[in-house]
Amino acid sequence: MKIPDMLLTLTMILALVLYNVDAVNSNLFREYIGAEFKTVKFSDVPINRTTNFHFILSFAIDYTTSSTPSPTNGKFNVFWDTDNLSPAEVSSIKKSHPNVKVALSLGGDTVGAKFAYFKPSSVDSWVSNAVSSLTSIIKQYHLDGIDIDYEHFKADPSTFAACIGRLIMTLKKNKVISFASIAPFDDDQVQQHYMVLWRRYAHLIDYVNFQFYAYDQQTNVSQFLSYFKTQMSNYKGGRILVSLTSGGSGGLSPENGFFTACKMLKARKQLHGIFIWSADDSKSQGFKYEKQSQALLA
Repeated sequence: MKIPDMLLTLTMILALVLYNVDAVNSNLFREYIGAEFKTVKFSDVPINRTTNFHFILSFAIDYTTSSTPSPTNGKFNVFWDTDNLSPAEVSSIKKSHPNVKVALSLGGDTVGAKFAYFKPSSVDSWVSNAVSSLTSIIKQYHLDGIDIDYEHFKADPSTFAACIGRLIMTLKKNKVISFASIAPFDDDQVQQHYMVLWRRYAHLIDYVNFQFYAYDQQTNVSQFLSYFKTQMSNYKGGRILVSLTSGGSGGLSPENGFFTACKMLKARKQLHGIFIWSADDSKSQGFKYEKQSQALLA
């Protein structure tokens, strides 16, 4: 084969691979846990051994832990239910279930009943503080990855992208984490920030935990699939997970066809995984959606 022909063939193969990066199903199931202090433990949650299972501790926030929390410029503290989700509990669940990994989520909606803002003093100082404080927490809790769930901002999208991108890059380079995800939803300000991050650092982001439950509670299957297609375009090439809330506050519910939509995506080889918010809410329901989700993915 002539060199130009060989290069053309390799280019075509590479383009085909990149084009089909989304056309793969996954057995990934992820669950947020610990934000609502409902005494849920890792061991309460049913775990299908044939899935790739991620618990996501919620949340680590760069705010003080005082009665009136204030921003700390990247110095993170733990805000999840540490009485029931301790370092020893993390070690135990990973030892008893080799298919389990545990991550922590950064930010969240509120802290001390007020919005938790992303508010860096500067990129360099925030990244330095965040790398140091998160490395300490991740090692203490024997964690594997991080999730980015900032939802309110007092910094522009470029600053957000620089801070978060450099944080993920450094933690991966230092082998502190093995994966990272982002958790955007359909809000103009949120999307502006996360899409700039995606354009600059998509190669470092392993999963997109898109909060489809932030859509209207009356969402139907057709609308859900349309929303999924839109987010596939926004986060092109990303592994976009579908999601539901066991609290029943929004999005396409199981009663209205969530698992029907999942099966349709699976038939198209576009079911990259499922995540649920949250184990805290699911506990009183016997984790029925967790069981159903994992059975579909397995």
